[in-house]
Amino acid sequence: MTAPAFVPTGVLLGTFTPGSPEWEEVRGGLCITATEIAAVLNLNPSTWTNRYELWHKKAGLPVAPFEPNPFTKWGVRFEDDVAEEYAERHPEHPLLETGTWQHAERPWQRATPDRLHGSRIVEIKTSPFDDGEWGPDGSDQVPLHYRCQVIWQQDTLGLRERAHVAVLISGWDYRELYVDYDEADALLMREAAQTFLHDVRHGVRPDIDDSDRTYDTLRRQPDRYDREDVEIPGPVAEQYEKAGAHYRAADAAYTKAKSHVLAALGTGRNAVHLGRRIAYRVANDDGTTRSLHPAR
Repeated sequence: MTAPAFVPTGVLLGTFTPGSPEWEEVRGGLCITATEIAAVLNLNPSTWTNRYELWHKKAGLPVAPFEPNPFTKWGVRFEDDVAEEYAERHPEHPLLETGTWQHAERPWQRATPDRLHGSRIVEIKTSPFDDGEWGPDGSDQVPLHYRCQVIWQQDTLGLRERAHVAVLISGWDYRELYVDYDEADALLMREAAQTFLHDVRHGVRPDIDDSDRTYDTLRRQPDRYDREDVEIPGPVAEQYEKAGAHYRAADAAYTKAKSHVLAALGTGRNAVHLGRRIAYRVANDDGTTRSLHPAR
């Protein structure tokens, strides 16, 4: 890696292959990385890791292994292409790949920016569609969890220059957005991270929420199966039974509603009401319906 023409205050720990034991080690333990800070703040999308799952990971307890999906697969494949486009538009400095950094005074604060362009951090993103969270080219309208990620990177490396986020949407819509460093937000994130790590050290688990990630994390915790009765608190039993009854009723109503939508769709793909897409149909090769999904 060519040395950049500037000197960040952070400490470069090295360059590691994503998914390798070395990569896992430098991101594990009692530290918070840029991709984790949004989970600490409970700002991650529901399909990503959340605060409850991250707590168990940092405590060394079982969590679901990382499994690539089409979104991450194509994001990785398109990263170099998006970076190439950015480099062509900004030839004033070379666009450099970099590694994992640690804050000079806070070793628990770590980050792995996608690229460095002079003294600017450049994050490379892809999105399957424009869901309204991405602003127009040249704006600072970046999804909140990505904004947290970039500010954490700026804070870790000690680079205060405006960062750029290069995003490719729908495979053809290239945009460049920006994130300005915000000291107040960085301080808030640092304090939240320190509180989170304190709770990990002292065994203070986060509250149980309604996410699938939390439920899946809890499923993985028992290390044995005892055939015995366990008396559980009345409020817990009541909550479970009431929620189960509501779930069964809602599930039946939802199935009926989906049937009505499919009947109205006919051979179409998108269910639209007053110009707003509410659902879309995924079809098999023979035209039958494989699944119906709500619009995001």
